[in-house]
Amino acid sequence: MCGRYDLSENAAAIMARFHVLKVLDTNEFAPNQDVRPTDRAPIVRLAKDSDERELALARWGLVPSWAKDLKSGASRINARAETVATQGAFRAAYKARRCLVPVSAFYEWSGPKGKRQRWRVSLRDEALCALAGLWEWWKDATTGDWIQTYTIITTDANEAIRPLHDRMPVILERSDEGRWLDTNGDATALLGPYAGDAMLLEPK
Repeated sequence: MCGRYDLSENAAAIMARFHVLKVLDTNEFAPNQDVRPTDRAPIVRLAKDSDERELALARWGLVPSWAKDLKSGASRINARAETVATQGAFRAAYKARRCLVPVSAFYEWSGPKGKRQRWRVSLRDEALCALAGLWEWWKDATTGDWIQTYTIITTDANEAIRPLHDRMPVILERSDEGRWLDTNGDATALLGPYAGDAMLLEPK
């Protein structure tokens, strides 16, 4: 599960970290320590007609092109690594529209209801990291507007996260980010848990 995350860096820092050459629609973006489902946040993807990376804003919660309304995205903020290549809502995006979701950290909770403790989970040696994501286009039949949405892929939790939750977002190694964006091949082998000893958990 990944239901909230922190993106504290600005657009310039994201561009530098992910080698982005083209920027779209980021005039609405400001650093946000509490990104929530349905918020608009930056994603990194390959440009349509080249291998250059571009930064765009999209709405968190993937809405397939065939969905009747935008509300359905609230149930698709995450996609399971085990089925992302075959499940109907995500299959087309996996084949053609993969993205990196820049984050400073993600949040998880522990403890009983009413006394929940929030934990900020980050990488020890990275100010920004990339979560594996998919993005999609959806057309609003009422207005004719095209809306971009995205989802974050989750996998089994590692030993650091397991006491908090049995799932965690897929964090990509820097060396695997380009491979994930390249949709010419299968990349499901990249969708495993990140090393627990590289992670920092802080109560917030």
